Amino acid sequence: MSQLALPLGWPADPRDDAFLVTPSNAGAARTLEHWASWPVMAAVLTGPRKSGRSLLARIFAAKSGGTIIDDAESLPETQLFHAWNRAQAERRPLVIVADALPPAWAVRLPDLRSRLAASPHAAIDMPDDALVRELLAHLFHRRGLDARPELVDWLATRIERSHVAIQRTVDALDQAALETRRRLSIPLARNVLFAAGIVTQPQSLVSSDEP
Repeated sequence: MSQLALPLGWPADPRDDAFLVTPSNAGAARTLEHWASWPVMAAVLTGPRKSGRSLLARIFAAKSGGTIIDDAESLPETQLFHAWNRAQAERRPLVIVADALPPAWAVRLPDLRSRLAASPHAAIDMPDDALVRELLAHLFHRRGLDARPELVDWLATRIERSHVAIQRTVDALDQAALETRRRLSIPLARNVLFAAGIVTQPQSLVSSDEP
């Protein structure tokens, strides 16, 4: 699937990267885009670490004039409770960023639980195939690395499908390119990622289609 641009003139800050939208996160982006139709002036945004959830929340705040609370599980529940109430009183939208909804998020304060339950849920899922490829290409470009399409395809079919694995892959290859002063290639990626434990397939299973 091709890369989509968010429709609200995103990103909010020229220093931010664009939030790449594919089916795995399009629902979350759409929910935050249409904040004016929320039944209450607060929503909960969940997603894996390194999924761009904080970036998406910041973009939302800049475009809507709303506020965000990141890593909500780490904050006192009374603070979240009062922030939720204040958003209603001021009619200023609030996005609460968390790893998961209750009961996975063990909220003890009953009044906060009920308010979170009444809030729209914007969920970022694990990356789909399209997003894995888009993120790899995007992150390599940000680092100024020449990652050819065949390398991106090779990586996308071998690394774990997670945002953290994508970041680790780019970090490892960036470091290897810096240390070896070699152009990125499939053989270099194979050696580096096997050594780092990012790709665990035996070499005999993957060597037949590689230079």
